[in-house]
Amino acid sequence: MSTINVNENKIKAEIAKRRTFAIISHPDAGKTTLTEKLLLFGGAIRLAGTVKGRKSQRTATSDWMEIEKQRGISVTSSAMQFEYNGIKVNILDTPGHQDFSEDTYRTLTAADSAVMLIDAAKGVEEQTKKLFAVCRMRGIPIFTFINKLDRESRDPLDLLQELEDVLGIRSCPMNWPIGMGQDFKGIYNREKNEVEVYQHGHYHEKDEIEVVDGNQEALVRQLGEYYYDKVMEDIELLDVAGDPFDMERIQKGELTPVFFGSAINNFGVQTFLDRFLTLAPVPTPRKSDAGPVNPDFPEFSGYVFKIQANMNPAHRDRIAFLRICSGYFERGMAVQHVRTGKTIKLSQPQQFFAQDRQIIEDAYPGDIIGLYDPGIFQIGDTLCQGSPFTFDEMPYFAPERFAKVTAKDAMKYKQFHKGVDQLTEEGAIQIYHTYGTGIDELVLGVVGELQYEVFEHRLKAEYGVDILMQRLPYEYARWIDGSKEDLQKFISGTNVVVKDKKGRFVALFQNEFGLRWASEKYPDIRFVDSPTKL
Repeated sequence: MSTINVNENKIKAEIAKRRTFAIISHPDAGKTTLTEKLLLFGGAIRLAGTVKGRKSQRTATSDWMEIEKQRGISVTSSAMQFEYNGIKVNILDTPGHQDFSEDTYRTLTAADSAVMLIDAAKGVEEQTKKLFAVCRMRGIPIFTFINKLDRESRDPLDLLQELEDVLGIRSCPMNWPIGMGQDFKGIYNREKNEVEVYQHGHYHEKDEIEVVDGNQEALVRQLGEYYYDKVMEDIELLDVAGDPFDMERIQKGELTPVFFGSAINNFGVQTFLDRFLTLAPVPTPRKSDAGPVNPDFPEFSGYVFKIQANMNPAHRDRIAFLRICSGYFERGMAVQHVRTGKTIKLSQPQQFFAQDRQIIEDAYPGDIIGLYDPGIFQIGDTLCQGSPFTFDEMPYFAPERFAKVTAKDAMKYKQFHKGVDQLTEEGAIQIYHTYGTGIDELVLGVVGELQYEVFEHRLKAEYGVDILMQRLPYEYARWIDGSKEDLQKFISGTNVVVKDKKGRFVALFQNEFGLRWASEKYPDIRFVDSPTKL
């Protein structure tokens, strides 16, 4: 057998071991807690911390940025890998807060499936709808974990109905809760006909959970008559009126398997992980301008979906996160940087456990690796071997809030501009220059207000720069395209125009009426919400 065939077989075997997924939810549904508990069961950590703990308690493993620890929220995506029962698990933990949805949307392009986390008391919330819509648009399988059963919750049948009514997806419960809140007794495993018994209290370690066989006598003894009758009635209803398990519909994103549990108590998490890894897809093809790129295509390819500055504050480094899409990655290999046409050597590839990292020697399709970035990478860049091609564009979102920004101390001009350049290259904040005012001022555009707070905090913490921000009254940014004469007419009028980093004209509007008025007054100018549409 030739070396090529051995390599191809090795690649196929490694692909079969990979599961790469993102966790999506509304803020406070318990997403970072669930991530930690998955890492706990995967043996990646020994003791799970708490997300919003006191100073004496550990902060969440996946929340490494200082402001995340202070605020108790995730504001940037984390990529973590661990091995569990022979499976290489790549978790993409994403920000739940809507102000950071752009980072989440890009991260979802690197996932092959999604775990949708829902608070049992609140049901489907606003940010969950938006993130679900992105998953649905990409057609990836969605698995649902309904969390916080140890608290007073909504009726589980109502929650399933809401999944269908609000999200338009049918559900197939893999297990079923018995009671809730103070009366939460456990979960009934429909496939195994057994009950996992809930013990009130916190399980920070991997405690053994008592399992009771599903025969009537044992369950009545454990649950009592009332709860036994209730769970049997619910299960009978699901068997008759519910959707049957259908792997084909799950793979198409039409049916979501549903699991119940309490992540903070480690209850139902291992049951979910065990079953999820048997159902979740292996790495899937990615679209490109040369057609679909299959994972087992022998030549290496991947794309940058995220750039993060200062993951290690001591070294002030920048890391480009790369999703490997095909072939075999080896440390030190030479690849084409398609956008620039240059050949580059990838000598320091890293894999992550939140902010902790280690140099790796090789990686395979589905893996997420970090590349040291001396300033050559941009979000959406394709790296490949062989004939060059480009993976599909990253999603782009026009800013909805704007502010002029300056350094308080003019003596820190150099650090200020370095910080602005590096932080805006991460993609969450857009930078513009004023135009036609006679003064070159910087304007920051963001999707959500909280991004300003994070930006200000990071400039101070990571670059030693205090800033002044002046909010501007605009809500819409539109890139403009047309003849030189038409553009000059528009710009020389009373319209507000700035330039983006590449020198393209961007018109700012205070409201939808202003945008509509300009579109009607200048019919020969195109107003688009993304520079990729020019």
